[in-house]
Amino acid sequence: MKIEKIRIRHLFGTIKTNGPFWEERLVMPLDVYSEFRESDNRVKWSDQTADDHMPHDAYFVQIETDEGVVGIGGPMDMSVAFIVQTELAHYLIGRDPLATEFIWDILHRAMVHGRQGNTMIAISAIDNALWDLKGRYLGVPVYSIIGGPTRSEIPAYASMLGFSVLDIGLVKERAKQYQELGYTAQKWFFRHGPMSGSEGLKKNVEMVEALRNTLGDDDDIMLDCWQSMDVNYVIRLAEEIEEFNPRWLEECAMPDRIDSYRKIRESTNIPLSGAEHHYTRWGMKEFIDAEALDILQPDIYWAGGLSEVLKIAAVATTADLITIPHGHSTNAGIHFSVSQSPIHTPYQEYLIKWNTVHQHFLKDPVKPEKGFINLPLTPGMAMDLDADKIEREEEPNFGT
Repeated sequence: MKIEKIRIRHLFGTIKTNGPFWEERLVMPLDVYSEFRESDNRVKWSDQTADDHMPHDAYFVQIETDEGVVGIGGPMDMSVAFIVQTELAHYLIGRDPLATEFIWDILHRAMVHGRQGNTMIAISAIDNALWDLKGRYLGVPVYSIIGGPTRSEIPAYASMLGFSVLDIGLVKERAKQYQELGYTAQKWFFRHGPMSGSEGLKKNVEMVEALRNTLGDDDDIMLDCWQSMDVNYVIRLAEEIEEFNPRWLEECAMPDRIDSYRKIRESTNIPLSGAEHHYTRWGMKEFIDAEALDILQPDIYWAGGLSEVLKIAAVATTADLITIPHGHSTNAGIHFSVSQSPIHTPYQEYLIKWNTVHQHFLKDPVKPEKGFINLPLTPGMAMDLDADKIEREEEPNFGT
């Protein structure tokens, strides 16, 4: 079997909503500047203009073989799709699609100026498409070919990005709602950073206190700083919220500032998680060697694909660290999660709003039931696209 064609599919559809889909943004690194900090629309996640629907488009890579077996990876944005088509696709033509290690290595070695960022995200999309293809070819779910399942289900934590955090009444209402749906853990995102001063800090603490009072003592609460804070601020924040027993503080600083993570970790009893925006086993090893994190969170669609995240997790276990991949793709994540030891991967992230977006075009989206994600039974990664959701498809034109 040989790879015959790489197709980039640009799909358009509509997501039904009940009111504005994105209610609020999170704190972000650019918030150190007032022109960005005071803007609610600095990051444009959608073009929603009506309260009951939101236009949506996404790019997928489809790898096709001479035996008719295909594999699909995505979604991704246009800049990543451009790299797949113009920089990487020609390395795949005529290759054995089951040789995932070989293909990953040649793509990584070929991209001498792009082993991070969008280039690594593009390699990840290809790698995941190849795993989908391999599972389809063998007629089994991907977890069956990466070691088999260690359990039949995994607890998901509800990741609440995009919900309002400025209205504490709404925070309590949503937290209770998702607890009643069966989630025993929730992650919420801070809205204020160091440049918002003491008033912003008080509001961050108020949110954490409201969550603990609403959810009780037994549920896990995770808190995401989204790489937007610094050492002094996080140490002060951690002192204020430690009494509410957070499960972890996430991405306290930008991922290059590994010494900052180490200093924070040495100064608080709250576990630290991060590395969502870092790449490959070599990048994660920097955190491990510095003893800077308790939980590693590589993204399967960013850090190098399933092939690489399996290696990252293996390295992490040598330091007895937890690996819980960022929840970009539940379809890929579940195959990783159920193949790992429960002590090293106790949860899977489920981004409530982003999973609605990222799985919109999929025929078999993976969704938690009563707070758990069940072992999938579909061959591959269940990446078949739903023709009923595709309102139109355009051929990308990247000038090639």
